[in-house]
Amino acid sequence: MIVFRAFTYRPFALLWSGQVISRLGDSLFTIALAWWVLQKTGSATAMGIVLICSTVPMLLFILFGGVAVDRLPRMRLMLISDLLSGCVVLLIAFLAFQQRLELWQIFVMSAFFGVVEAFFSPAYTALVPELVPADLLPSANSLRSISIQAAQFIGPAIAAAIITLGGTSLAFAIDGISFFLSAACLIALPRIETMRQSEEKEAGILQDLRTGINSVLHSPWLWVTLVVACVSTLFLSGPYEAALPLLVKERFGTQVGIYALLTSLSALGSVCAAFWLGHFKRLRRRGLLTYGAWALSGLMLVAMGLPIGVVGVCIAFFIQGAAFSTLGLSWMNTLQDPAFVSPELLGRVASIDLFVSTGLLPVGLGLAGIAADRLGAPTIFILFGAIATGLILLGLLHPAIRAVD
Repeated sequence: MIVFRAFTYRPFALLWSGQVISRLGDSLFTIALAWWVLQKTGSATAMGIVLICSTVPMLLFILFGGVAVDRLPRMRLMLISDLLSGCVVLLIAFLAFQQRLELWQIFVMSAFFGVVEAFFSPAYTALVPELVPADLLPSANSLRSISIQAAQFIGPAIAAAIITLGGTSLAFAIDGISFFLSAACLIALPRIETMRQSEEKEAGILQDLRTGINSVLHSPWLWVTLVVACVSTLFLSGPYEAALPLLVKERFGTQVGIYALLTSLSALGSVCAAFWLGHFKRLRRRGLLTYGAWALSGLMLVAMGLPIGVVGVCIAFFIQGAAFSTLGLSWMNTLQDPAFVSPELLGRVASIDLFVSTGLLPVGLGLAGIAADRLGAPTIFILFGAIATGLILLGLLHPAIRAVD
């Protein structure tokens, strides 16, 4: 199939294989960690603190991570991240096996992973265009999206079986091994010269960061989209993450099966969209494609709050997953396009993107949760979805956005 044509380039196939293994290990780790915290504390607040401990360090270091990605060999940064992560997780597995693991150690580990993500994510985004030609970027990005969604789809079931057989320590250990397997794939990659220009390296870190910010500010496509992403995240992501369980309970009763079904349908929609976009050598009319999919995701949020029955909500979740995948892949394709972002600046721009687009996510999660408790989940889905859609369409009014091909 055409969507798999990026696999014809052995370096990308190796990188993708390592990431599939690592993503699957991460999905095991996520379930095992939540189960361990629940057994240890019986507190949802404790799990919330774990998430905060990983999110805050990521936001604090993400901009400097982008500078490092543009200054240093990207594969080397990813390799160091994998090796250190594997050692840390294996230590956690050993402590859990010995019944000596404490909550504060989990907090420290979560903060470590937040710092690692600040370097690893921009490095991956910037490395892919160095491994495949431009006409294979849609295929490469689609394959990455498919692997992430597939891991999220099958990972929880595998994790449950592993935890039943060997406890959380076994799941932790398998995740730790997955990092070393990912590192082995990176070691097998051919050496690629990724050191930046000498004049770039002579500049200071803050000057490098300023250069990245200026490149964003000089591109209406970049700065308008990031502003819209920053604000719309307050209303678009909160209901999905914080209020969905309450929506299911209020609409359909305490049926965990429906909750799981909706999550799976969203992942299925994402995979289908990734397969579709992966067939193209070049995405066209990316401005309208990005914002159209973005607005559609907001409209599906509105639909989920309407009295449309379980079948209607299922359809909305499938479309929402496809819309989010289309949005993400179209946006990534423009980031990796030299016409919008110079390869020497890609690490910094990717880090600025992550910092701005997720910076208000914790606020959105809290706002959606509090509002849903007071006004009801269906009302929040309708209200937040309408506001998010309006903000997205407002960004589409800018002529530079509509002009992006």
